[in-house]
Amino acid sequence: MNNQKRLKVFLVDDDALYLKKEEIELNSQSDFTVETYATGELCLQQLTHNPDIIVLDYWLNGVDKSAMNGEQMLDKIKRFNSDIPVVMLSGQEKIEVAVNCMHHRAFDYVVKSKTAFKELHKILNYIKNTLYSKSK
Repeated sequence: MNNQKRLKVFLVDDDALYLKKEEIELNSQSDFTVETYATGELCLQQLTHNPDIIVLDYWLNGVDKSAMNGEQMLDKIKRFNSDIPVVMLSGQEKIEVAVNCMHHRAFDYVVKSKTAFKELHKILNYIKNTLYSKSK
């Protein structure tokens, strides 16, 4: 990675299979270290691990029906550290949901689809190359 540090990425998704796929995809790139969380609440407890990027599912109530949704999580993450880029990843295709996430300061919004991992890789590499290359 040309002497750049490996970026720590938090993956937060209540779909265990999708979360594992995300983790495998990102671990295949040597640029990232990955921590995974099945609920937003678990992620919040670990924010002191200082993630460089968070990939956050919009619906997070598959494990716990009373869990916070991604938008609520996004607000809490931004209150903790407004500089952490948060990429929303969701099956929600409604443009209103994406726009609302952007109003809550999401870095980007990716719809879970056949091309989601490819899009996510582009976004994470963009973040790595633009935001974190300056801190070298």
